[in-house]
Amino acid sequence: MFMGEYNHTIDAKGRLIIPSKFRDSLGEEFVVTKGLDGCLFVYDNKEWSAFEEKLKSLPLTNKDARQFVRFFLAGATLAEVDKQGRILVPANLREFAGLEKEVVLVGVASRVEIWSKARWEDAASYDDVEEIAEHMAELGLGI
Repeated sequence: MFMGEYNHTIDAKGRLIIPSKFRDSLGEEFVVTKGLDGCLFVYDNKEWSAFEEKLKSLPLTNKDARQFVRFFLAGATLAEVDKQGRILVPANLREFAGLEKEVVLVGVASRVEIWSKARWEDAASYDDVEEIAEHMAELGLGI
């Protein structure tokens, strides 16, 4: 399970250090793709295979399903960790997530999210967490 928040920088070539705690679980090779909320999602190979199976099970006749599948698969890339613990984030993914210099890597149970620091600060505002907790209770997550 991934958890925690780590601040790092991405260099001009798009190289990003993956925290060792995440690398231990991700392995030497894993998948990076476009994520929701303007971040990138990172999956280890086992989680990616499970996610891919769910995507493949969506009905081809449903337009929203086709767009959803395209969103995740067209942007997906296999990332390999170099000897310094870095990956190369392709330009299209850096542009999508607004990654320029300061980034935040966040563990979210089955995946890691890569955020631009500015977007993370906007997204991580928990002013309405009590209201969100009420909605989670409706989904069966009681605290």
